[in-house]
Amino acid sequence: MSVETDLLVDRRVLRRKLSVWRVLAFLFLALALIVAYFALIGTSALQHRSPHIARIKLDGFVGDQTANLKLFDQIAASPAVGVIVDINSPGGTTSGGEALYDGLRKLSAKKPTVAVIDGLGASAAYMAAIGTDHIVARRSALVGSIGVLVQYPNVSKLLDTIGVTVEAVKSSPLKAAPDGVTPTSPEARAALASVVNDTYGWFKDLVRDRRKYDDAGLAAVSDGRIFTGKQALDLKLIDETGDESTAITWLNTSKSVAKDLPVEDWDKPSVSSSFPFAKAGAAWLADSVGLKSLGDVIRAAPETQPGALDGLVSVWHP
Repeated sequence: MSVETDLLVDRRVLRRKLSVWRVLAFLFLALALIVAYFALIGTSALQHRSPHIARIKLDGFVGDQTANLKLFDQIAASPAVGVIVDINSPGGTTSGGEALYDGLRKLSAKKPTVAVIDGLGASAAYMAAIGTDHIVARRSALVGSIGVLVQYPNVSKLLDTIGVTVEAVKSSPLKAAPDGVTPTSPEARAALASVVNDTYGWFKDLVRDRRKYDDAGLAAVSDGRIFTGKQALDLKLIDETGDESTAITWLNTSKSVAKDLPVEDWDKPSVSSSFPFAKAGAAWLADSVGLKSLGDVIRAAPETQPGALDGLVSVWHP
């Protein structure tokens, strides 16, 4: 009888231990999911609950803009009463610049926006700047580089030297041309030039519309060169020289935004899984507490990989 009693007591103790571990595992899983949720949507939307001036930073290479477009939507729905777009970028993909321009025009319809070019606002980054309502740049900042290009290496002579021939069967002569391993034909070069010129014309039309240029004025600024902030002001590429305080003054005088409001940084929400080990751990914890279906969902969640530099670019570099 005493043996059966001991076994019963041991079972109860074991059940209690298992229950405690299951509760702890469930709490850990819940915490992991909360962290993952905030990493996905960003915490900015929860932090900024009172009137303020939002600051967005656009720096580095302009590529995929999924995160920034989500950020613009969050700011549009927030108590922010004005937006400063802090730009320090050489540009990047033309499609990335187009996405920024469209997103900032959409945001500008709901909140007054002003760009501040701190050091460099060229090519696709300048395309983003003209999407705002007003452009400020430091006197010594570099502005402009309005243009589009496609670059590709051609190693056909090198391959001839080492005796390598790359053969291909194509559905048509211009398929995958230029390919970099055979001499570029005049037809392929002309086809590529038409694509570049079409996008270049579109870029110039944006500048013409936003900066109110006539043909002569547009020609003076759209040959691909860069300008200092002072030169850009004289050529009407920007509205003022100055810094963030200049932008705040403009928001106050032109859009009735109070000057004493705090300027708060908005962080971009994550659009990819930056914590693969956390993802695997969350899936394992879900399995361990009997939520296998949830574990399968976590494991199957797609991850956005950074895109390669491909296609048309609008970028400046010395």
